[in-house]
Amino acid sequence: MVQGTASNAGKSLVAAGLCRIFRQDGFSVAPFKSQNMALNSFITRDGLEMGRAQAVQAEAAGVEPSALMNPILLKPTGEATSQVIVDGEVAGTMSATEYYARKAEFLPAIRRAYAALAEWHDIIVIEGAGSPAEINLADNDIVNMGMAAIAGAPVLLVGDIDRGGVFASLYGTVMLLPEADRARIKGVIVNKFRGDARILRPGLSRLEQLVGAPVLGVVPWLKLDIDDEDSLSPRLAAKGTAKPVDAAVIRLPRIANFTDFGSLDFDPAIGVRYVSGAGELGTPDLVIIPGTKNTMADLAWMRQNGLEAAVKKLAAGGVPLIGVCGGYQMLGEALRDPDGVEQGGEMPGMGLLPAVTRFERQKTRTRVRGVVGRLTGFFSNLSGAEFEGYEIHMGETRRAEGTAHFARITGDGRDAEDGSIAGNVLGTYVHGLFDSGSLAARLGGAILAAKGETAAPGASGDFAAHKERQYDLLADALRNALDMAAIYEILG
Repeated sequence: MVQGTASNAGKSLVAAGLCRIFRQDGFSVAPFKSQNMALNSFITRDGLEMGRAQAVQAEAAGVEPSALMNPILLKPTGEATSQVIVDGEVAGTMSATEYYARKAEFLPAIRRAYAALAEWHDIIVIEGAGSPAEINLADNDIVNMGMAAIAGAPVLLVGDIDRGGVFASLYGTVMLLPEADRARIKGVIVNKFRGDARILRPGLSRLEQLVGAPVLGVVPWLKLDIDDEDSLSPRLAAKGTAKPVDAAVIRLPRIANFTDFGSLDFDPAIGVRYVSGAGELGTPDLVIIPGTKNTMADLAWMRQNGLEAAVKKLAAGGVPLIGVCGGYQMLGEALRDPDGVEQGGEMPGMGLLPAVTRFERQKTRTRVRGVVGRLTGFFSNLSGAEFEGYEIHMGETRRAEGTAHFARITGDGRDAEDGSIAGNVLGTYVHGLFDSGSLAARLGGAILAAKGETAAPGASGDFAAHKERQYDLLADALRNALDMAAIYEILG
């Protein structure tokens, strides 16, 4: 089990790297996280929802992502409420207090999921959440030391040296734990180090004496293109790009599945940056409104800070505008929520697409394949492109009769039209739209052509192969940094 001294200490990446190493060494391996809190989620082939981090770790392990790998997913909907997903299905929306009081109810699901994975695989790499030293939550912990006890798993504790105070955070974490939990920690890892590791040696030796566990390695700061889990991602801080196409993604307060745009940024022509205010928007070549866990609240936020007006002005001037999922819903004429799925009532949309959204309690979760329709106007060269992706949304969007759809999709027994398009404005429900096929390259080419430029020689390449290379690079870096012989000895 990989635990950390704090959120964003690097647990997810270390777990993914270990998954890849064990796979390379010939083992059948799977990731597991009993409880995850994230707005970046993933839809499995059987239509169940799980955390993005465990889907990434499954890719690194070379196995198909399964909701068993993340039996509980919390998706924040407000300051103190979350949609609770158990075994890949929505169990309801709960306040933090209600969820805390009911956590014991979810233990059977956790035990069943872990037992099934353990039966099928040689090694399970379990990831903790936050810190095990949250002493106010220790009594009914189901994700850190509580999970380690269920699995009988040895623990590796990861500390983030980049934020400073790594010795204090590692030592303090260990000392706040009861003796039985301290004994589970079989090694510590210092993560995100920049510089010469030799200068750490005196401190590392003293740390080993203090915590009673060996330092298994110092992992350098790694610059790898691997999907990040959520709002702490450094990708969201990107404010500029040197590539010929400037793509501005609106950084909504409840942004979800921003990993949709990693494949765009992989394209040699397209640079992706994130903007939180009208003053940052500038004059991009492309604007994208991403998914969100609360469409109505985030559209109100865009209205209040001037981003809606700025985006509409750019669209009126011919700048291409794409809305994905919640962003697509915003682009329509109206948002209706008679059942209070989000916040109740009705509000006008941005009025850029001839469509109306009605929110419903039933959540759509499905993997899809699709082909872009015969489009006209700015997006015409996307016509006929094939893609794969997934849908995850609450609500249905209906286009005005006789208006154009974006694509025809299949999957989960469906054959249906997706999205809406009007001139240079496009909306779709499909996440991961640009991850496969030629859509990213075609989009970049259309924008460059509109600017009177031509694409650089050589296509953007195979994004799936690129991700595989990144997992191999991560494994190489961890092999060089960690004492893998000691880790195998800890595993028995």
